[in-house]
Amino acid sequence: MNVGDTIPDFTLKDQNNEEFRLYDIEDKMVLLSFHPLAWTSVCAKQMQSLEDYKDELESLDTIPIGVSVDTSPSKKAWTEVIGVNNVRLLSDFWPHGDLSKNLGIFLEDKGVSKRANILIGKNKEILFMKIYEMSTLPNLDEVTDFIRNERIKKREL
Repeated sequence: MNVGDTIPDFTLKDQNNEEFRLYDIEDKMVLLSFHPLAWTSVCAKQMQSLEDYKDELESLDTIPIGVSVDTSPSKKAWTEVIGVNNVRLLSDFWPHGDLSKNLGIFLEDKGVSKRANILIGKNKEILFMKIYEMSTLPNLDEVTDFIRNERIKKREL
């Protein structure tokens, strides 16, 4: 999928085994921050960054969500270790990597998703999509700056 495409609906369970359904979110944007695997250092920093940016993103009408192929129980234990208490981390475990496959960011040879930030608009259109090198920590300022710039453009129209 690419910027401008409409993302299909999906339902995944989070670290607390609670369901998250994309199309239940009607009045907010959603930032899906894909990380390959829990229990790795860059992935931990990526999810801690989501936690750190949560209030700022929510002030921009955006819900931050982490996603990987790890199971919900593994994610639960991991969030407790890394101190991520307020951001939902979704499990794309079964069918294995189904969401990341549908988005075109699944690495078949590794069994994980690419590292990516995907911003979904209120109309479920992909507004921003960036793939990162596996060893690169995504910069969430790119997302917040993008949202602010889009707001400025809309005001100018």
